[in-house]
Amino acid sequence: MFVITNGRLITEEAVLHGYDLLIEEDRITKIAPKGEIKFEEQIEVIDAAGGYISPGFIDIHSDYIEHMAAPRPTSLMNFDLALRETEKQLIAHGITTMFHSLSLFKGTDYEYKPIREPENVRRFIDLIDRTHSMKHLVRHRFHARFEIDNVDEIENLKSYITENKVHLVSFMDHTPGQGQYRHLEIYRNTVKSYNNISDSSIDVLIHKHQTKEKLSIEDIKEITQLAHEQGIAVASHDDDSLEKLELISSFGTTISEFPITLEVARRAKELGMYTIAGAPNVLLGGSHSGNLGAAEAIQYQSIDILCSDYYPAAMLHSIFELVENYGMDLVDMMKLVTLNPAKAVKMDGEIGSIREGKKADLLIIEKISDFPVITGVFVDGKLIQKTNYRI
Repeated sequence: MFVITNGRLITEEAVLHGYDLLIEEDRITKIAPKGEIKFEEQIEVIDAAGGYISPGFIDIHSDYIEHMAAPRPTSLMNFDLALRETEKQLIAHGITTMFHSLSLFKGTDYEYKPIREPENVRRFIDLIDRTHSMKHLVRHRFHARFEIDNVDEIENLKSYITENKVHLVSFMDHTPGQGQYRHLEIYRNTVKSYNNISDSSIDVLIHKHQTKEKLSIEDIKEITQLAHEQGIAVASHDDDSLEKLELISSFGTTISEFPITLEVARRAKELGMYTIAGAPNVLLGGSHSGNLGAAEAIQYQSIDILCSDYYPAAMLHSIFELVENYGMDLVDMMKLVTLNPAKAVKMDGEIGSIREGKKADLLIIEKISDFPVITGVFVDGKLIQKTNYRI
């Protein structure tokens, strides 16, 4: 049992001052004005030192584990080691639920990642699944990012879904000329940044990708239906047109990841879809691919969720960037990394907000010289980390 005191609670509705929070076993059991909860001997008191108390962050799109498993193209680390070291970093950044976004790619012409080989993806999927029954720090989930030209892996994806090893499915299409690479110059520059390759060779690549075999509409519908039967949310990636949104929405897709333009993001919202942008986009002041600026879209209420994408530290800092430099409301901004992603992946009944009866996934966020830092982390009511800064 714990009582967190002397903090500012960020609830779904407001920031509460002068309240204490009681944790019993894995749940938040009482939120009451300071002094009402009696500090009995069996209760450990945690002093928030005037910091914020927020829900744990829920990251539903991150390929960071790929970097930890394969920090160099030819270096493939022990997967158990990679996962263990990754989760230690995640808690330091306030991420208590991580959807590891492993890619099921057929191949790439500009950046080979051994972690994306089918046998390695399978090993990691099985490892993530085993974490549910062994000692671990954060809540690990698997986000299956399926490239639509990877027709050879359709049956394996279906198996992962029916084996209850998948917790989110997204369909990706990185074909040059649309989506993230709708401007071919962006694709050319991306390829050149990884390889010393001529323009004529890139022309050959573009033609190959634009004419390759892809999943049929029927295949996508079948996989989406299978996911729905398992209670799994389905996302579309890099949506670049209103026509594409209408099509994917008709399949039952409920999440639009990284909409390319503000117009597309707004239309996704009108269709009742959740919209996602990368938190690094906020910190960088825009997309590294020249697409939608996340901060602007948030100001227009067209983005619901921020994910770490490739940089876990960005989730915490993007929230305070939006509040302090864009004048946004802290309660609303905190939902971008807590309640809204929980709703999108159907976990909001248990996590995502500070409410009596919910799981005690909680953070203590202090300011050190106006710099937000995580100084306390609870997951399932257990104190996972307490950090004490010194002078």
